[in-house]
Amino acid sequence: MTRYPTHKLGAYTAVVAFGLLGALASGLPELVALVAPFAVLLLYGLVRSPASAVSVGLTLAGERAVEGEGVPLHVDVRAHAPLEQVEVLVAVPRGLTLEGAPNPTALRLADGEAARLEYVVRGVRWGLYGVGEAWLRVRDRFGLFQFESRVDRRVPLRVYPGARTLRGLVRPHETRVTVGNQVARTKGDGIEFADLRPFVPGDRVRRVNWRASARQGALWVNDAHPERNTDIVLFLDTFAEARSAAGSTLDAAVRAATALAARYLDGRDRVGLVRLGGTLRWLVPGTGPAHLHRVVEALLEADASPSFIDKGIGLVPPHTLPPRALVIALTPLLDERGRAVMLDLHARGFDLVIIEVSPLGLVEPAEGELGELALRLWRLEREAVRARYERLGIAVAEWRDGVELESALEEVAAFRRYARQVRG
Repeated sequence: MTRYPTHKLGAYTAVVAFGLLGALASGLPELVALVAPFAVLLLYGLVRSPASAVSVGLTLAGERAVEGEGVPLHVDVRAHAPLEQVEVLVAVPRGLTLEGAPNPTALRLADGEAARLEYVVRGVRWGLYGVGEAWLRVRDRFGLFQFESRVDRRVPLRVYPGARTLRGLVRPHETRVTVGNQVARTKGDGIEFADLRPFVPGDRVRRVNWRASARQGALWVNDAHPERNTDIVLFLDTFAEARSAAGSTLDAAVRAATALAARYLDGRDRVGLVRLGGTLRWLVPGTGPAHLHRVVEALLEADASPSFIDKGIGLVPPHTLPPRALVIALTPLLDERGRAVMLDLHARGFDLVIIEVSPLGLVEPAEGELGELALRLWRLEREAVRARYERLGIAVAEWRDGVELESALEEVAAFRRYARQVRG
């Protein structure tokens, strides 16, 4: 972000000052006579200073946007005196882009004249921003002085992560007793066929399977799997991240968490959030569009700020992690503390799956043979960590840049089906 300095004297002022000092030091009145006309002009410039001769107003058309969406920004400049030149520079935080009028823009305004500059602020990266800061540079008529000032009219702008619609999801092992879209593994009233069994008094006639009854010579009824909802807890590991000019593991994890929360809440499941790393934040599982807004707002504050505190899952309130919840961990597997938390979750009996947000595409090896060797050893270490989780029965899917999230979710689902068959 480019900024103007707060005040800057022109070269003309320095010449006049040195001329007067030279006249006083040498005692030559001729130098005073030579510099006097320029000093008069300098005094005139000071008296008729344009520092307060302009006012600026900045108006942002909205306070919320999705990544890639533009929000109009209007900059109104009004002159209270004739201005030969006024330059307006709109400051844009990193993560936003400014489109429309040139930035900075030079204007020439008459007394009382107003001008409007129209821009579009576009969010490149999700986050919380302050928009509405501008820098002014005003020059007087003779070019003797230039005055620079800062205008702060910042208002908050929330840029939400863009979330793609997910078709497939990870099914939990356990469900709640309330109605939802998850097919429970137990048998009861529902529409998903489960099994056939003989008729017993109290069964409804509409559940009788007449074809099977005709073949068996006795009444048989259909058993079904009921539709229930479940508790989903998104665990966001922010102990560390890998970052490059192309993005970061935290950016990908936040977008994935947003997509998962929206899809599960759309299926009437309860979704909670635990953000553990440099800072700790949690949300108790809830439902509905309003809760999705709370989840996304909590994700906007996510950052991988350095922390040397050994934080654990014991800091999270117990009601945030219901006993039958499906915990989906989004982690780059970079920090040992995050790995230990996931092992702790598994030891406590939670239904845990891990989506590894791979940092491999964001890391370049150091030059030389040693750099290549170090990268290979690091990859082997990561494979060993994944193998350790899988031996414990924890599904781990590596999600790389350029691969759809559905592929990682399907890999998790396939591992869980295989593990259930082996246990069975």
